[in-house]
Amino acid sequence: MDPGNYREALREIRADEAEGADIMMVKPGMPYLDVVRFLRDNSTLPVAVYHVSGEYAMLKAAAQRGWLNERDAALEALTCFRRAGADLILTYYSTQAAKWMAGEK
Repeated sequence: MDPGNYREALREIRADEAEGADIMMVKPGMPYLDVVRFLRDNSTLPVAVYHVSGEYAMLKAAAQRGWLNERDAALEALTCFRRAGADLILTYYSTQAAKWMAGEK
């Protein structure tokens, strides 16, 4: 899909559905939250988002430099995906986020 052509997403959704897709995937996730919402609003298929390694590395590097709180920033990023309409989130933070959400450090 042409990342600059938002309207092309609807044609892609319809084509994917016609071809028997089980899930709609958005990759990378963070720059395309608008597309995640568009998919959610225009398809009954589950919407997955991939929190790509570059987004993960960006948060890790900023946290290592003391520019942000890693836990808070990572959980906020994951919340953004969910709020945009993602049913599934694939992330390198999966294990750590599960621990954070369970109250572990």
